Amino acid sequence: MKKSVLVISTLDTKGQETLYLKDKLNAVGLAPVLMDVSGRGSNLEEIDIPAARVAEAGGGTFNEIQNSRDRTRITNIMMAGGSQLARQLLNDGKLNGVIGIGGSTGSLMATEIMRSLPFGIAKVMISSTAALPGLSTRYIGTGDIALFHSVVEISGVSDLLKNVMDRAALALAGMVSDDIASPKAVKGKAIALTMLGPCEKCASSVRAALERKGYQIIGFSAAGIGDRAMEDMIAAGFFQGVIDLAPGGVGEHHFGFMRDAGPNRLETAGKMGLPQIISTCSVNFMTPARSKSKPEYHQRRKFDLDKLRTWIRLSPDELQEVAAIFAKKLNNASGPVTVVIPSNGWSSADYPGNDAHDPAEDRLFTHVLRQNIRSEIQIVEVNANMEAPEFAEAVVENALKIF
Repeated sequence: MKKSVLVISTLDTKGQETLYLKDKLNAVGLAPVLMDVSGRGSNLEEIDIPAARVAEAGGGTFNEIQNSRDRTRITNIMMAGGSQLARQLLNDGKLNGVIGIGGSTGSLMATEIMRSLPFGIAKVMISSTAALPGLSTRYIGTGDIALFHSVVEISGVSDLLKNVMDRAALALAGMVSDDIASPKAVKGKAIALTMLGPCEKCASSVRAALERKGYQIIGFSAAGIGDRAMEDMIAAGFFQGVIDLAPGGVGEHHFGFMRDAGPNRLETAGKMGLPQIISTCSVNFMTPARSKSKPEYHQRRKFDLDKLRTWIRLSPDELQEVAAIFAKKLNNASGPVTVVIPSNGWSSADYPGNDAHDPAEDRLFTHVLRQNIRSEIQIVEVNANMEAPEFAEAVVENALKIF
């Protein structure tokens, strides 16, 4: 039986190009389902899910869409409707993958719909605007989307565009193959692990030790997007526990800095009742964008990770603010929580002799956390740097007690 794949496009402007893609998907053994997300609609007979149906699913009417000049409202309705219909196809067992084709608006709409689908569903976006600054990250977000830059404009079925669409169709066919491993852990518990370069040794040691115990450890780069994705996947039921070595995105969200991991950071596992190990890599540093930089930041102690990235140390007041936020979030957890804190530096950026190393200030965070956190949440202090072997051993020891 052919695998069913959803094709998302604005058929009023990309009709012939999309029909070519649909034919190619048929030719490579797939069963395409064509969804029109255009604001004006199309009369093409090949459309399986017309724009009117998408609009209704999004809480609007096609007449409203056609007569509106509010572009934002139109796209929001169509994205909501497309997302609902795509999820329904998945729930009905009629969706194995999805592919989109478009320029800036078409790519925005198609990828929004793709991101409403869970991790592990094949997703390919053919976009003529994939390389524009800032758009690729907007299209992908926290989704596992393969972004295929068409280079040429999606206008007219030229041999160059055919080449692009042929390769994308074959790529999607490979992605929905039966040989693809399931993303859900079959054996043992799957544990989410946050990590960053400055605590990579710790993360690697923890992962290796727990894998020897039969756990599957799935790492996430805690630079803002990766830990946002982790929160989404925790909510989707991918994991049975969390080791959050690098929850700095909590403070970054509070202050509006570059590693902002969103308002739900450090909350989802608690709501799900999952066991958690929490630590403090990067929590005592910030990464403000140039647009948010203040003159006094230049006087702060800092650490250059490389020629492109600099961490700036939080002030004592800021550390205590973040600690209070941590306590509030962790107090809502319905599952077991242990906080494991290294007392001699929270990362490789934070070591004796380095100007940014200040264990006394770090203890302000720990003091506020102890004052505000529920008594049943254990706080363990380890007299070591986070990258020292004995700290990783302490994380593993405490993890095995609650996992």
